[in-house]
Amino acid sequence: MASSLRFCFCFLLFCSSSLNLALCFSLPKNHVAFFIFGDSLIDPGNNNYINTTARANYWPYGETFFKYPTGRPSDGRLIPDFIAEYAKLPLIPPYLQPGINHQLVNGVNFASSGAGALAETNQGLVIDLKTQLKYFKDVEKLLRGKLGNSEAKALISKAVYLFHIGANDYGFLLTANSTMFQTFTKQQFVEMVVGNLTDTIKEIYKKGGRKFGILNMVTLGCLPLMKALVPGNTDACFEEATELAKLHNVALSQALDKLEIISKGLKFAKYDFNTSLIERTNNPEKYGFKEANRGCCGSGPYNGIPSCGGKGDIKEYELCSDPNEYVFFDSSHLTDKANGQFAEEIWGGSHKITWPYNLKELFEA
Repeated sequence: MASSLRFCFCFLLFCSSSLNLALCFSLPKNHVAFFIFGDSLIDPGNNNYINTTARANYWPYGETFFKYPTGRPSDGRLIPDFIAEYAKLPLIPPYLQPGINHQLVNGVNFASSGAGALAETNQGLVIDLKTQLKYFKDVEKLLRGKLGNSEAKALISKAVYLFHIGANDYGFLLTANSTMFQTFTKQQFVEMVVGNLTDTIKEIYKKGGRKFGILNMVTLGCLPLMKALVPGNTDACFEEATELAKLHNVALSQALDKLEIISKGLKFAKYDFNTSLIERTNNPEKYGFKEANRGCCGSGPYNGIPSCGGKGDIKEYELCSDPNEYVFFDSSHLTDKANGQFAEEIWGGSHKITWPYNLKELFEA
């Protein structure tokens, strides 16, 4: 008994040294980490920890699944939460959440509500994509210290990286009195957004990342937020926003095709998020929804004014009795039920909707 206690003490003493930690830590053979980059669609609460008004850490956010607000802009889970469950991982924590260092081997979520691919988008209020990349590089260094170089390299190589970014860049351009249209054409602006996204993928590729899930842009002009901006309440979409989204999807597809050609071993799961959302807005009953054009929570036309929770300038807001009947929880974010359906398609959907791989195939590759 005494000798076994002495062994345990010596083992703990040996492993408490950062120089020896890598020798004491090894991952399961088939372990695959999950790293997430982007905006509010996939932010689990990073904005809780920065000085910003772009937060969802108050009721009624989180009301259905978690039963309390986590910072996720939904009544429940986001797409990465479902993906993590499919991959048999715990919920991937926000990077800025204190005390997550022991969980780094499972992955980290860097996404920030309101963030864009461009640093100018909501500058000072969000974690832009370039900063998210810097945080990833910091995590990669921590992993090398924790696991040793070879084990960390293997983890980075096997990991899956999920991206959704760009919507806020276009929204900012259209609604924040931006002067960028005077400087750039729409096509040039789109190419800057897509260029920053693909540059981030290239940087992760240099670090060893090979497997990427990419969500394209939905028809932005038909979000409740954008429809509420159209004069006359005519059920029309905001066509200028929709045009930018279309340009984005064409440019993104072309850029990713080029990357695949020149980058050995690079694998994409490209999800046609736009087509999938249009399917539900056109045929809500088919997917178990009663309302696909109006937010469950908010005010104004289509509940498209972002007042859910009453924390902004507008204190009065409507809240539906059952978010499961809605595609949108608020003016621009999805319900737990809708997120679950999209995640299911990204994970195991046919190659007509997620191609040339789905995420299940990337996690198993």
